[in-house]
Amino acid sequence: MTETGHSSSCAPPPRRLTARWRGFRGFAAVGLLCAALGGCTGEQFQKGYILPAGALEQIPIGASQDQVLIVMGTPSTVATLNGEVFYYISQRSERKVAFMNQQVVDQRVIAIYFDRNRQVQRLANYGLQDGKIFDFISRTTPTSGQELSYLTPLFKLLSFN
Repeated sequence: MTETGHSSSCAPPPRRLTARWRGFRGFAAVGLLCAALGGCTGEQFQKGYILPAGALEQIPIGASQDQVLIVMGTPSTVATLNGEVFYYISQRSERKVAFMNQQVVDQRVIAIYFDRNRQVQRLANYGLQDGKIFDFISRTTPTSGQELSYLTPLFKLLSFN
């Protein structure tokens, strides 16, 4: 009778990871972990009008309404009291981590005031500074009056807080 066993010389050697492969596995695991956490990084959101670079410098006092429309595009809204006013409204918000709530970083209302002849009378770039409406062009806070009564609801409408 013959034995039907396996010879020890034909069996493959047991698999063992060398130090190089173990290091590679650790590096790959760290890389995958970083890639997964990279998907959780913050995001920025822009809503409304995006101001082209140098657009306000292209609109001199006395420019026509058509020139403003060519440079700035269609306004977000228009007021027609005591002449016309074009409002370009924007808001920028961000969230630090993908699943957190958004926080408003910047809100802007660019107002272009026209006289009765439809010529640019004044430019204003309103935003929030220290919780108050602030004109970033003239560096002033508007006093309470007709203009502020138009801008306050716009900022309240854009604010999510």
